[in-house]
Amino acid sequence: MQLEFPDDLKYLETHEYVRMDGEIATIGISAYAIEQLGDIVFLELPEVGDQIEKEGSCGSVESVKAVED
Repeated sequence: MQLEFPDDLKYLETHEYVRMDGEIATIGISAYAIEQLGDIVFLELPEVGDQIEKEGSCGSVESVKAVED
């Protein structure tokens, strides 16, 4: 898999990213993380407008593969 790192995304070492547009943040996980997780069975995200601390937790992801491992 060829990894790409778009200039407008800021990545953590744990494969999450954030894209800032003014005061609006879009969060996600890398293609590598998606490939490693497999099918996602649960996703918990913050509500629109929630304040997130820098490098703090902002949700959780569970997958069939991660739950079994």
